[in-house]
Amino acid sequence: MKKTFLIVFSILFIDHFLKFYVKTHFSLGTSIQIFPFFWIYFVENPGMAYGLSIYNGHTGKILLSVIRFLLIIFIFFIHYRCIKQKLTNFLIIPSSLVLSGAIGNFLDCILYGLIFDKGTIFNDKYQKWIPYSGISKISFFTHNYKGYAPIMEGCVVDMFYFPIFNKNIPKYFPFFGEYCLKFFQSVFNLSDIVIFFGIFSFFIFKNKIKNIKVF
Repeated sequence: MKKTFLIVFSILFIDHFLKFYVKTHFSLGTSIQIFPFFWIYFVENPGMAYGLSIYNGHTGKILLSVIRFLLIIFIFFIHYRCIKQKLTNFLIIPSSLVLSGAIGNFLDCILYGLIFDKGTIFNDKYQKWIPYSGISKISFFTHNYKGYAPIMEGCVVDMFYFPIFNKNIPKYFPFFGEYCLKFFQSVFNLSDIVIFFGIFSFFIFKNKIKNIKVF
């Protein structure tokens, strides 16, 4: 359990330190080029990882938060069984990564709407998510002590952008002429990264864990 706690706590601390810093120092949509292929680009995501969305609106946002919570419970159950059975690190460490990433984004959903005074919110009249202007502050330090959204309706803070390839295809190419090809276009955060590497590790080491019975 000590190894799990160290991994999860370290990732959550770094993840939310970065999110708090970006949220309180950057205006929404601000970007800074670190390298040609790596940018800090502040966006807020009301949906799933890498900008994916399953439903617009308050109901969909709450449903997604509930799904995240149930997923965390499921991952924790598997992880706990792995530890109790003293299974290999090839299973314990990847599950710790997935668990910490899932918790990281879930905390954005349940807490950030309460903690910060500004954020992307859903407009019932126009039926779409509305961004905000200016720099967000911690709501406890403002005069009204009010966050921008109810519990479970906060948006996930994303900031890593890797435009590795961004080229216009020449117009003489059939079908794709003058099309702008971008890779990688999604903006994500540290929680998304560790979830990806955790799941990827399961596939890399599948031969070492295929005979392990978790249930």
